Amino acid sequence: MSGKTTDEQRQSRVKEAARRALAEAEARRAADLPRDLPPEQGGPEGPEPTRYGDWEKKGIASDF
Repeated sequence: MSGKTTDEQRQSRVKEAARRALAEAEARRAADLPRDLPPEQGGPEGPEPTRYGDWEKKGIASDF
């Protein structure tokens, strides 16, 4: 062997790396499943006002 990698070897390495990356991404997505959170109490009705630009509380948006 001359020690050089052929195009087939490179493609094989890239394909294997892609398979590993896809498996890792799938594992991350499975770990990030939404949790069952309790319902919000006393929050605004309808869409989130700060997200949709509906500043209904005297024009102030605050998260603290």
